Amino acid sequence: MDAENTLIKIFNGQIVTPNGIIKNGCVIVRNGFIETVAEGNPEVNGAVEIDAMGQYVAPGLIDIQVNGYDSVSFCLEGAENTSASGNELTVSDVKKVTEGLWKEGVTTYFPTLTTNSQELLLKNFSILSKAMNDVSIRGSIPGFHLEGPYISVIDGYRGAHPLDHVRTPVWNEFLDLYKAAGEKIILITVAPEIEGAFEFIRKCRSLGIVVSLGHHNGTAEQIKLAIDNGAGLATHLGNGCANNVNRHHNPIWPQLADNRLMISFIADGFHLPPEMLQVFYKTKGVENIIITSDITSYAGLPAGTYKIKNGQSIEKTVDGNLCFSGQVGGLYGSASSLPKGVSHIMKVTECGLLNAIQMTTINPARLHNLNDRGILEAGKRADLILFAIENDQLLINKTMVAGKVVYSIDE
Repeated sequence: MDAENTLIKIFNGQIVTPNGIIKNGCVIVRNGFIETVAEGNPEVNGAVEIDAMGQYVAPGLIDIQVNGYDSVSFCLEGAENTSASGNELTVSDVKKVTEGLWKEGVTTYFPTLTTNSQELLLKNFSILSKAMNDVSIRGSIPGFHLEGPYISVIDGYRGAHPLDHVRTPVWNEFLDLYKAAGEKIILITVAPEIEGAFEFIRKCRSLGIVVSLGHHNGTAEQIKLAIDNGAGLATHLGNGCANNVNRHHNPIWPQLADNRLMISFIADGFHLPPEMLQVFYKTKGVENIIITSDITSYAGLPAGTYKIKNGQSIEKTVDGNLCFSGQVGGLYGSASSLPKGVSHIMKVTECGLLNAIQMTTINPARLHNLNDRGILEAGKRADLILFAIENDQLLINKTMVAGKVVYSIDE
């Protein structure tokens, strides 16, 4: 379906708008943009009609932290990346991830590169930048997330990031990465306690980059100063944190306490216990939370046992848990895409569909100035998903990007 010359009417749907859910509503799309969101089923001459058959119609989901999908890793080398060219990331790999995420209802995402050598980061940012020449890819990727390498060296806070490549920020080194990425790094995760962090945050903000605090052991004062200098988000709060922390003085409380800081978290049911999600939600409120998946290359793969580079075995369960084989609670990473987070946050917080959708659409779009998407209203880009909810799970049946159907369960 060609979005440029197509008038589309989606009718008989439960339309998820910021002001509520319109039952038996419709969305009219013209030339890739939303023209009307209304009740009922008005006659639209010449429109291609899509019967939602009572399904929910919502904005396409936005995921700000995607490390890979379906065997493709954006950053890691070795057995984890099984692209056609071996261990090298390719433009075809980026397209594969993009198309895979469409099936998950994700219409916008940030490919995420994590701590690694400068050489690899330069190479893979260049490939990601080249992939943006593909119009279909560019529509779903507004920019990239650099998570590290300017993070804590301390075990636990560092997480799975390789110690050998953790370093303090050097502005010219970062600018090399920024240029390799076609100036499309729009989100960066840093630790506030490292040398030079505050000046680095200010310089990133001068380029319009959103700065997020993550994988750190910052004090309350360091966190405050980082926010004073422009940090606006906390990366997957509650993870990237040591197992044993001081009950009073730890990085979590100050980030929850400062109203200037939005938070993201992984709501897959494995990374954080229900009561922690409940506290985060009650403390920050729906306006200041972004749900992310932080998925790895194991998302989209079938359940089973996989070998990683060091020869260890990891297991992906049917419900999406990714852990070291034979270990209880030994998470290897995330393998559950964003619809799982929407379902789980509704279940544990009773926030309702409207608020869960806001935390995966409106909020990330607002933080990153993606003013053309993330909400169902006239003038916005027609990034839409049609889905049902069965057994507390979102079932994506159709996905549209800029008015073009890019995934349909029937095709």
